Amino acid sequence: MSEHKPSSPDSGTGAEEQELPFLSHLFELRDRLLRVVLVVMLIFAGLFAFANDLYHLLATPLLMNLPEGSSMIATEVASPFLTPFKLALVASIFLGMPFILYQAWAFIAPGLYKHEKRLAFPLLFSSIILFYTGMVFAYYVVFPLVFGFLTSTAPEGVAVMTDISKYLDFVLKLFFAFGVAFEVPIATILLVLAGVTTPDDLAAKRSYIIVAAFVVGMLLTPPDVISQTLLALPMWLLFEIGLFFSRVLMRQREEAGDDGETPGQSDPDDELDRAIAEEEKLNNPSEK
Repeated sequence: MSEHKPSSPDSGTGAEEQELPFLSHLFELRDRLLRVVLVVMLIFAGLFAFANDLYHLLATPLLMNLPEGSSMIATEVASPFLTPFKLALVASIFLGMPFILYQAWAFIAPGLYKHEKRLAFPLLFSSIILFYTGMVFAYYVVFPLVFGFLTSTAPEGVAVMTDISKYLDFVLKLFFAFGVAFEVPIATILLVLAGVTTPDDLAAKRSYIIVAAFVVGMLLTPPDVISQTLLALPMWLLFEIGLFFSRVLMRQREEAGDDGETPGQSDPDDELDRAIAEEEKLNNPSEK
C-alpha cells in the first residue's frame, strides 16, 4: 500500500508566487497608462486655448491656394467648435508621442537582454524622429503642391469652398501616411535583424519594392501624380537608407558573434539569470 504524504504547507504558495509578478505587471501597466493620459491631457489643456490658431496654421497651405474671394466653410452646426477641439486633441497625442513611446519602452525594457536594449532604444528614438520628419515633409512640401493642383483643376463656375471638418480629416490622413511611410528604414532593419530576410534578398527585389512604393503612394494619397510621386520617392530613398544600415548592423553582428556580444565576453544579465536558475535547483532538489 502506498503511503499518503501529507500536503506541505508551502504547496499552494507556488501558484501565488506566479500570480504576484503578473499582478505587479498589470499594476505597472495601469500606472504607465495613467501617466500617458495625464501628460496628453496636460498638453491638451495648454493647446486648447490656441485651437483656432492651430487650425488656421494647419489650413494655411489650402488658404494660400484658394481662388480670390473663396474661403473655407462649416456645414455642420458644431463644426466651428468641434473641429479645432479635435485638432488640439490629436496634436496633443502627436506632441506627447515621445513620452508615450518612452513609457512603452520602460515597460518592456526589463524583459530585454543587454544587447537588445542597446539596439532597441536607438531604433525607438529614430522612429520618433522619422515620424515627425514625415509630417513636416507633408506640411511644407506636399500640401502646397497638392492643394495648388487640386484647386487649379476645379471646373469653370465651381467655387472651391472646403468644409473645415473634411479638410481636417484629409490632412490627418496625409500626416499619418507620410509619418508611417518615413518609418521604412526602421521596418527594413527590423526585418533583417529578425531573420525574416537578408540585405542581399532585399537588394535583389529592389524593382518590386519600387513598384510597391508607387502603389502605396497611389492608395494613401489623393488621386494625383504629384502627391503619389512625392510619397513614393521618399519611401524608395528611405528603403535604400535602411538597406545600408541593415548591412552595417549585420556586419557588426557577424564580427561580434551571433548573440550580439563580444566573443568571449558574456552578458552580465545572462550570468545573473543562470545564477538564479542554479540557486532554484539547489533549493528544490526534487525538480532535478
